[in-house]
Amino acid sequence: MINLFSTHIDSLSIHRVGNKSRQEPIFLSNNAYPIGDEMMPLLKEFFFKPFREKEENYYQFAHDVDLEHNDMYTFANEIFSNPTRIHEVSQKITKHLYEQSNHPHIKNGEVYVTYLTNVSIDNTPVDAIGVFKSELKSDFLQFEEKDQNLDMILQQGISLNKLDKGCIIFNYKKEEGYKILTVDSNRYDARYWTEHFLAVDVFEDENFVTKKYLKFCEDFAKEVVLPAEDKKEEVMFMNRSMNYFAKNDEFQEQNFLNEVLDNPDLISEFKNYKEDRGEKYSIEDLTNFPIANAAVSDARKKLKNTIQLDTNIQIKLDFVNSESAEKFVEKGWDEEKQMYYYLVYFNKEQKS
Repeated sequence: MINLFSTHIDSLSIHRVGNKSRQEPIFLSNNAYPIGDEMMPLLKEFFFKPFREKEENYYQFAHDVDLEHNDMYTFANEIFSNPTRIHEVSQKITKHLYEQSNHPHIKNGEVYVTYLTNVSIDNTPVDAIGVFKSELKSDFLQFEEKDQNLDMILQQGISLNKLDKGCIIFNYKKEEGYKILTVDSNRYDARYWTEHFLAVDVFEDENFVTKKYLKFCEDFAKEVVLPAEDKKEEVMFMNRSMNYFAKNDEFQEQNFLNEVLDNPDLISEFKNYKEDRGEKYSIEDLTNFPIANAAVSDARKKLKNTIQLDTNIQIKLDFVNSESAEKFVEKGWDEEKQMYYYLVYFNKEQKS
């Protein structure tokens, strides 16, 4: 989990890359850009906003032979070992990006390389490197007084509301290829930024594993529990699953199955489903792992815990107090009406 609230931009280098296949030029600034007090908060919002809004999926630098052959990993090492050289290395980074700009769809744009301090990741204070790119220009109007009239001037510039591409390289887990966050708002060539420029793989830590296992459980609930049981049992399975992950620090698969599956037949179904689909979720060999609380919280926010009925009635079940739904909600069949029903017990209505 990251915290960029107190992060400071210590240095900023700005360059421009064109599209190499169209023989557009590259422009490298001689010196770093001095950031004034007025510009600092605007740039921080421009650079960091996409990372606050995006789910935290971490990456790491990778190479088929050796990490030392990954250009961006080498550049990151140079900067972290001597931050005063960041402007010089930022020129190398921009040249490296230019060499990857061969696809005809790749747009030219400005490249910003920053050195960041007071960054927190996994409750650990570290420094970081930010590499950002702006591509899309927006039209805007400027006004100028001429004699007794206002003159309207059409100009183009970068909107500070949307960053096109960016990555933050944390000085953390160096031996594994550093922990990295990346965003790409304009996916005209999805491989250009992550595969060709950064050359990264997914960072398979407890956050990644927890998310993947919970997603696997969610799909099992939809594809197996729902057809075998009903909507209530699908919701309750995910309810119990979430509670297991929330109250435990370590995941133990057999304990998990014993706690969350009331129907013994579904345990064998779960194991068969994992054998068939586990590789898709990168969990095929996992039976125990540390649980990442932040991943559980993120997953819980996204899960639907509502039973939607065709009579335009919704029943919302509580993911925190799962025992309430099991004790006080019953499903049955009315012969006279030839319809299913839910019976809900309560003592009194609560005021909203």
